[in-house]
Order: sequence, then structure tokens, then C-alpha cells
Amino acid sequence: MTDVTPRRNAVSRRSFLTALVVGSTLTLVARPIASADPTGSASGTDGDPDQVLTALPADSNLVILEVRGDGSVHCALPRAEIGQGLTTSVAMLVAEEMDISLDKVVASLSRGRQELIGNHYTGGSNSIRSLWDPVRSIAATARARLLRAAANRWSADLGTLTIVDGIVTAPDGRSAHFGELAAAAADPGLRFDSADPKSVDDTTVVGRPAARQDARAIVTGQLTYTLDLDVPNAMPVVVRRPPTINGTVASVDETALRTMPGVIDVAVVSSGVAIMARTFGYALAAKDAAVVTWNAGTIDAESTESIQDRLRRSTPAFTGFGGVGRSELPGETKLNVDFDFAPVSHAAMETNSAVADVRADRADIWASMQLPNYAGQKIALALGIPLNRVTTHVMNGGGSFGRRLYLDGPLEAAVISRTMGKPVRLMWSRVDDMRHGRARPAVHTKFDAVLARGKVISWEQRVAAVATDFDGGFGDLITDALAPSPLISQALFHSTRDPYSFTDGSIRTLVEVPVAMPTGSWRSVFSGTVRTAAEIMVDRIADALDADPLELRIATVDDDRHGDVLRRLAAEGNWGADLGPGRAQGIGFHAEFRSSAGYLVEIDARDPRAPRVTRAVIVVDVGRVVNPRGLEAQMIGCLMDGISTTLRAGLHYEQGLPLEGSYSQFHYARQRDSPPDVRVVIMPANTESPGGAGELGVPAAAAAVANAYARATGTTPTSFPILFDVDFEPLPK
Repeated sequence: MTDVTPRRNAVSRRSFLTALVVGSTLTLVARPIASADPTGSASGTDGDPDQVLTALPADSNLVILEVRGDGSVHCALPRAEIGQGLTTSVAMLVAEEMDISLDKVVASLSRGRQELIGNHYTGGSNSIRSLWDPVRSIAATARARLLRAAANRWSADLGTLTIVDGIVTAPDGRSAHFGELAAAAADPGLRFDSADPKSVDDTTVVGRPAARQDARAIVTGQLTYTLDLDVPNAMPVVVRRPPTINGTVASVDETALRTMPGVIDVAVVSSGVAIMARTFGYALAAKDAAVVTWNAGTIDAESTESIQDRLRRSTPAFTGFGGVGRSELPGETKLNVDFDFAPVSHAAMETNSAVADVRADRADIWASMQLPNYAGQKIALALGIPLNRVTTHVMNGGGSFGRRLYLDGPLEAAVISRTMGKPVRLMWSRVDDMRHGRARPAVHTKFDAVLARGKVISWEQRVAAVATDFDGGFGDLITDALAPSPLISQALFHSTRDPYSFTDGSIRTLVEVPVAMPTGSWRSVFSGTVRTAAEIMVDRIADALDADPLELRIATVDDDRHGDVLRRLAAEGNWGADLGPGRAQGIGFHAEFRSSAGYLVEIDARDPRAPRVTRAVIVVDVGRVVNPRGLEAQMIGCLMDGISTTLRAGLHYEQGLPLEGSYSQFHYARQRDSPPDVRVVIMPANTESPGGAGELGVPAAAAAVANAYARATGTTPTSFPILFDVDFEPLPK
């Protein structure tokens, strides 16, 4: 394996003893890893084991916990840190169970581990939910072993020992930090009492706001991302991409390219012309100067309008209000509303980049990956080398929102490295990312409802969407094989349900329309459009019934927890306040991932072409909360996604390519668009375990903004984003 370190943090390697305890609940290992001290001085003499590694066999060694010789605790996670604050939350769980300060706990990202099959997967707002029990159990067990090791060393009664900040102390004053006890705690013959995680009443770290451990490194540029790595001999590479989606190279003047300043190598690959140079500046200059002729792409004749028209014509047929042959009720009212949602870019701050070192018999790939095992499998197949010779190194990601579920960058880098015979540092430009990256698919949805006697008699939602590419399935080749079938999309679609008991006769159907363009899971997947439309429809129904929109929701939600969230939202947001002409409140609600969130926003739309959300109150119930500060950040992030996709952010397709090619053209909300007054209210925990949060707020936020805009302007917007203008000069293709 190529020896690679961040440019600023070189470390040495040491060998350690290996100890294995075979049992039903615990495995302890000590094996070669990076020393806590680059000089090795912190670990004592060579040959002394200076860490304890523990894992749960029932979870296929899902999490690895190390107690190092300097007393620090390290936890390797089979998940991705993509800006959601996962590593800080996991460190809090460890610190809680081991009675050690948070600054002595380091949560890192494990490389791809094929033995985990699909359990090296980051998505579906599932990371904390899936790690909650394994991490706490592992940390509690490690604590128990360390205590027993100390009791044995001092011939002390276990019950008399205390732990404060990772230091075990006996009644007579003798003490030792975790690192000094690690070797004894790793003894295969150690007998210790089993330990359960702490009860909620005993927690002192979990549930208290904590700053992100990586925050300072992020804002000062010290956090290591993919392109910060120094892989020996890996040189900058960019790709000249086609002027239409999925176009291919017909011919290229390679001779001219190779004579340009700084150019090292040129290769034609399926995605375009790869150019390696001494710097990215040289590579980009050569890319712009390349003389290439192109074969046609796959959607050259398509535009935003033509795609949307295909969706409208493909929408499932109406099944009939309340069933065939139903007699019409006196005073019956029918509501028929169509909604259109434009494609949306993931637009992560870090573009789709990767580093690859491919040799004849092996490959090392570095990138932010949410499915590193699947990436390794696909790369092995593409390169024709054994799977056990492909190593996928998971890096910190500068945002994702679903983008890094896909291995476009890692696979492309691997292929370029194999073709050139050299290690590569591949960078997608912002234009590449906007125009050739994946997008949330365009959606058309029709609502049909019938109202009578002051209630909803029938509720039907029919959806047609450009097919979402679920390449990779849930992180393995087996579920990947199901991706082209409707099984995954239909399962995800029907898992997104309306939280109301309007009627027993509600119907929801999905038809996916195949369009040969790159699509992908975008934060909240189907919920971001389907549930947004449903929440707007609830306001329409309330208006038709002459009912208060929030009171209608409270009266019809199907869970007491949801009602509590909505009542709290009304109180905290001062629902019903008269804000004056051109201003209004709007609400949205969503429940998913064993969690729920309500959003109340106030909008100033006195100029309907320049609306601004001025205030937002968010009430969220996720059960047990690990880090309230992290949860607040997630909810505010969802708010900004809702503001953006409802008001201005989308992609225009014309002659087979998005027009948007930069942040200046893709109108995601700027600082000036963010509400100056935002408040997040976290409901008291009513369950012992946490629910999901990362995607929870998007549908509620988007609907709240749409409903507020409708009330403020007296209009009924049904096409999103509402202000979807080409008010820029598109960049050259």
C-alpha cells in the first residue's frame, strides 16, 4: 500500500503485540497502527502493547476502539464525515461511557472494510441510529476492562476505584491513566464484569451542546481533505469534458496538448480527455486550449421544458375519488393541483475529487466516499484486479447531500491512473460539478382530493419523476444489482408517508421516467419533493375548509408526538400574528426516521420578485439527542435548502446540458438570503434512543417557505423554484 500522509502531519509506524479474546460480546486486539507520538516516545519500549482495540462480533467488528499509550482514545468508524458532525457526536458517546474528556477522544474514518459488506454505508439519516448501541457498548466494555486491570494491579476492591478524565484512582491515592493500563486490559485472560452503557440519568456529556472537534481545523484550513494529501508522484489531473451530457471523444489533438507548458501526460477516457500537468493551473490552461471533436451525448435534444412535458404525460392515471362508483356527496368539493419541481445540483463546497495510485497488481484510492466497499468492488471489476488488492481510503468530505454516495470521481481517477500508469490527483472543476455531476431529478406530481362535510373524503397523489440512479444500492453489489429495477425506488418512495389521518382511502403512486442523464439521491430523496407538495396541499385543503392550517394538522396527525411538536411550534412561533401587507407566516411539517420537525417561517414578499425569509422557528423531536448544537446546525442547514429550492435554486437544461456552471449562476441562498432571526427548539427526549436528523427538515422547510410566499403574495405557486430565471450569461460549453 502506498505510504501517504497529510502534508502537515507525518507519522511513523510501530509494531505491536496482538491479543485476541474470543467471546460472544468482545474482541480485543493490538495491531500495527500509527503511533500517538511520531517519535514513539509516548509508548515506552518497543514491543509493549500501547492500545486496546475492542469491537462487537455481532456487528462484524463494526467499530474499532483503541486506547493508546498516551491515554487518548481513538474510535475508527465505518461511516463518512461529510460535514454533518458525526465524528464529534461519536466522540461524545465514547467520552460519556469512558469518563474521559472529549478532547482526549478522536473519532476517525475507517478505510473500506469488505467484511462489513453493506454496513460501511452513510445515508438515510442512519449514522447515529446505527452507531448508538455499538459505540456505547464498546466504550462501556473498554472502561470495565481498564477498571479491572487497575484493580488487579493494586489488589484493590473494584467498587472503590474512580475514573476522572481518563485517570483511574484508588482510595489510597494511587492512580494511572488509561494508557498505562492498556496492556493489562488487553490480556486475553483478564476476567472482568460485563458493563452496560450508562442510564440517561447518569449522563454528563451526551445531550449537552458541544462544539465540533474539527471546527477550528476547518475554518483555518488545517483539516485534511482529499486534495491535501501528498501521495508520492501523484500529479494534478483535470478532464476536458464534452459539451453535452454523456458525449464522448471523437478525436483530439494530443500532440498539441503534450507540448503545452507544464503538461506531463494526456489520455482519452470514457468521460473525456484527461490532462496531467505539474500544477492544476497548467492543467486547467491546457484543458481550455484542447482541440476536441465530440460524439453526441444522450440528451442533446432535451431541455427543461421537454423533460417536464414528458413527466406530465407520464403521470399515473387517476384512479377515481374514493373508488369507482362512489356516489357524490352533497356539497362535495374537488381539489386538483399539479406541482413541478426542477432538477437541483448537490453543489457541495468540495468538488468531486479523488486521488488514485493504481499499479499492475493493486490500487489505492483516496476520496470522500459514502459507499467505500461498493467503490472498491466496482473499481476492482473495472481494473480487472482482485478485490483484496483494492484499498479505498475514506477522507473527510466538504459536503455531500447525497453526492458522495456515487463513485464517479474515485472510479474516474482509478481508470486515469491505470491508463497513464501514474498516480493521479483528480480535481473536478466547479463547472464539471455543476454540469456533469448528478442532480435531484425533475418531478411532476398531481394531487386530487375530495372534501365534504368539513373533512377530507379522498386523497390521491400521483408522481412522475425522472428515474433516480441508485447506483451502488445500499453499499454492495447485491443491492446494486437491484438498482436498475423499480424495487429500491418504490421502497424508498413508499417509506415516505404523510403523517395525517385524513382518510383511509389515501393513494400514492410513482412512475419513474428513464432519461439518460446523471441523477442521484439528493438530501431527503423523494421526501424533498413529494412531501413538500403534500404539505402545500394541506394548506390548500385548510383554505377550502375554512380551517386554520396549523390546527388542521394538529387535529389530523397520527402520532401524539407530532401533535406536541406542532403545538409547541404554534406557541414558540406566535402563529397567527398579523405581519402587515406583503408579509406572512407559513408552516410545514414532516415525520421520518423516527423523528419529526415543524418549521414556521415569516417572509417579506412586498416585492414578490425579491422575497426574503426574515424569521424561522424550528421545533424538532429526534428522541434522544447526542449533541444539541449539531442538531441545530442540521435543522438550519435544512432550512437553507428549503429556502433555496423553493425560491431560486434549480438547473436549466438546454440542448443536453445544464446552463448553470458556477455558484454565481446556481442560485442557492446567499448570506443575504438567510433569516436574521432563527430559533431551534428541541423537544424533550421521549425515547431512549435517537432518531435520524440529517434529511428530516428539508420537506418541512421547503413547504413552509412556499406556504408563506403564497399567503404573502396572494398567489398559488405550483412550480419550483418560484423565481426560476436565466438571469446570467451561460459559460461556454
